Amino acid sequence: MTDISCAPRPRGLQAGARFEAGERTVVIAPDLRVSERSVERWRRAWREGGEDALRSSGPASVPKLSDDQFALLEQELGRGPAAHGFEDQRWTLARVQAVIGRRFRMRLSVATVRRLLKRHGRSWQAQARRALEREKLSTLHHRWQVDRLRNGASYG
Repeated sequence: MTDISCAPRPRGLQAGARFEAGERTVVIAPDLRVSERSVERWRRAWREGGEDALRSSGPASVPKLSDDQFALLEQELGRGPAAHGFEDQRWTLARVQAVIGRRFRMRLSVATVRRLLKRHGRSWQAQARRALEREKLSTLHHRWQVDRLRNGASYG
């Protein structure tokens, strides 16, 4: 477990402490790696509401799918891609997006689907696919070259 006092403070709160110390905007902005405009906005909020005005109000939006809806999505994905009309047994983000659209009547971007899966502990990894036809051709070509060399043909 980590001590709360050791946790890094959000940049707005760091700026608030520096406002109290009387530091200027042009000094604070580069140190916190933000624009001067952000520091000015934080300073205005700090003047009006103190340190509480600099605290985060939470995420900008609520999750797109509730936990119950995500549990239903997992059941749907567990049925497999073929049960949803896809030809092969691979889940892609676009396919998960389509299932969400059909099942929950909502449109999510592919990036949002990826974040949703990641938030629930699912990793998105592209499957390592090997071109079997190409591998077969390469093997056949190699065998042909070996046979030519064994029979005394020149290489070239």
